[in-house]
Amino acid sequence: MLFFYTRSPTDIQRSYRAQSSLKKFGKDPAWIPIVTFNQSAILTNVLTQGCRLVKYHVECPFTDSGIISTMQMTNMDNDHIPKYSVNGEPVLDNFYCEECLYPELHQDGEVIIKTLYLSVDPALRCRMNESTGVDYIGPWEVGKPVSGFGGVGKVVESRNASYTPGDLVETATGWPWKSYYSVVLDEGSDLRKMDTALLGGRITLPLTVLGLIGLTSYLGVMEKGHINQDGNQTMVVSGAAGACGSLAGQIGRLLGCSRVVGICGSEEKCQFLTRDLSFDAAINYKKGDITEELKKSCPNGVDIYFDNVGGDISDTVISQMNPNSHVILCGQIAVYNKDVPYPPPIPTHTETILQKNNITRERFLVLNYQEKFTEAMQQLAQWVLQGQLKYRETIAEGIEKAGEAFVSMMRGGNIGKQLVHVADP
Repeated sequence: MLFFYTRSPTDIQRSYRAQSSLKKFGKDPAWIPIVTFNQSAILTNVLTQGCRLVKYHVECPFTDSGIISTMQMTNMDNDHIPKYSVNGEPVLDNFYCEECLYPELHQDGEVIIKTLYLSVDPALRCRMNESTGVDYIGPWEVGKPVSGFGGVGKVVESRNASYTPGDLVETATGWPWKSYYSVVLDEGSDLRKMDTALLGGRITLPLTVLGLIGLTSYLGVMEKGHINQDGNQTMVVSGAAGACGSLAGQIGRLLGCSRVVGICGSEEKCQFLTRDLSFDAAINYKKGDITEELKKSCPNGVDIYFDNVGGDISDTVISQMNPNSHVILCGQIAVYNKDVPYPPPIPTHTETILQKNNITRERFLVLNYQEKFTEAMQQLAQWVLQGQLKYRETIAEGIEKAGEAFVSMMRGGNIGKQLVHVADP
């Protein structure tokens, strides 16, 4: 695995002193190359001139190629780094993966964690904008390692009395896209030990149904859906084959909806919803007239709409919602790639329908309901153990595939939760 860099004026200035030695290559240097094979000289250049180490190579690329010195290095770790800010659909070129020095323990309370799985989430797209639209996360810094949401890992070294090597840990927030990382664990840390016995050996459950994904789906439906078990209500879910959508539809059924309809982007996903998750109907929005298909699938109108996508699809669903119905505003993936505030504005005619029919449409942030997490988690775990709540994962292999997994997910390439398998325990 090699380094990939972007050019900047600072980098060009930094490499000025080396330009004379590079003229023989006929290149315009963007980084200072390392032209010696002596390891101590390489380390000196890394510290003083800004080049970085690669496990099997030392690379200082130019705009179209690089000078590579091949050598064996040890104690390296992988970083995944966003390449530059984005206005539009994410592409693989927005990320690059590099190898770096293995972390060290510097103080009491610190541990080194080996990443086993990474969570890849649509909401991370907001971090590619100058403004994320929320207070609790900021935008990614160009050239710095990606800070994601959830992750599962194993403690491999520890100077913390509460953690020993071999402990499996997880968190729903702030897991860096790195093979190994060090962190100080104190009372305010979100990192928790995993009860593998409770999980039945399924260590990815905290990243799916028994984590923020499950909590968002459950509490969203509970708090904003207003389900009446005797109400003969119809629920529609957009992005229904995704991580939240696939759970939300099942939860709606378990809580009392008489009919559940999913909207997704392929025939394979439609079959998954109706065959595996027992949705009553599924609509492929890329095929046929979604307005007519929705009328056929929801002959009595729509009472609850779990909105993961926004945009034209949501406008169509809202146009068929009954008076006094409810929109659960979970995500707006259809407009994440546009330079608009979050939640994004909606068309005037849709706003008129909401007001005329007294339809609620309120932003839902699961972190505002932390006092209900324990009760919600108990209910989700019970449903999972009883086989009433099913989940599916799409897993990319290797941390170098993290950027590719993110881009694919944003294009609808996943079914269920998108994860990256980094290593085995």
